[in-house]
Amino acid sequence: MFENIFIEEDIRDTAKVSEIVNRFKSSTVKYLKSYDDVWGRTKKPYLSKRTNLNLFLAKKKGHLVKEAPNAYGLAGEKHFYFIHAYNCIYECEYCYLQGYFNTPDIVLFLNHDEIAQEMQQVVDAHPNETIWFHAGEFSDSLALSHITGELEAYWEFFKKNPQAKLELRTKSVNIKRLEKLEPLENVYASFSLSPERAVKERDLKTPPLKARIKAIEVARTQGHNIGIHFDPVIYHNDVFEEYAQLFKELAQSASLESISYFSLGVVRFTPQVFHEAQKNYPKSPMFGAQFIKSSEDIVRYPRSMRAWILNKLKESLIEHGATPETVYLCMED
Repeated sequence: MFENIFIEEDIRDTAKVSEIVNRFKSSTVKYLKSYDDVWGRTKKPYLSKRTNLNLFLAKKKGHLVKEAPNAYGLAGEKHFYFIHAYNCIYECEYCYLQGYFNTPDIVLFLNHDEIAQEMQQVVDAHPNETIWFHAGEFSDSLALSHITGELEAYWEFFKKNPQAKLELRTKSVNIKRLEKLEPLENVYASFSLSPERAVKERDLKTPPLKARIKAIEVARTQGHNIGIHFDPVIYHNDVFEEYAQLFKELAQSASLESISYFSLGVVRFTPQVFHEAQKNYPKSPMFGAQFIKSSEDIVRYPRSMRAWILNKLKESLIEHGATPETVYLCMED
């Protein structure tokens, strides 16, 4: 999978590093003082990830936990995300990472104990509030979890802090580590789903829709809380019919009342990411609809169009069995 593995000197002799290196015996191992001495120093095309991908093993420095923007999660509670990795093994045409970082190379941060310590500081600073922590802001939270082994470390934190909540955002079906862990009332595995055609055309290298629905059912049956993100919705003439079919397939697998929450959100970009996506996927039909640059410096559909799309989808989702209180609109006022 990786041509080179770059390892920070401070962690070269740790057991986890040795375990990861042994998984990729054909990769060339190199050592450096700090991962960002090399990673992102020069522009590396996003689509080079198809043929040339490197892995960096490092310790995250600076802010390890950051407050999430408004409308990031369920309203009325505080939301933070923690940074456990940069970049993703999947290749979704709309992915904001293609214009966010200078490189598609993957960084795995291994200092999970220090990340948990900073999360504890956040919890202690808000003793009377429910605090959400989200994994998967800059990388899929489950796709490489069998390599990093990080879930166990965070499970201990959330066992000790039942007033805090964890969301694992993923497009993966890699739930083997999750299956071995005791379900916790304050931990949620949240899966991103799109209609089957959208998955095939735009969610490149990701697991098929049916495999994701199967993984949801397995995790739910074992007692894990489930969240589902229908995000990003990309408008086309058949979008409402395709999502209705998706809602129907999901409801046939599990009662939608058993899902803890759903989010709905339309496709959106920063101007830089919009430019990169157009350059990388010039023939993509996702650019067929009207986009405008909002006052928040976000490129997305006009407000009236977004409201129309999201409200129709929310009505359809509720018709298929979702409880209205569990549905929220992501990154919308």
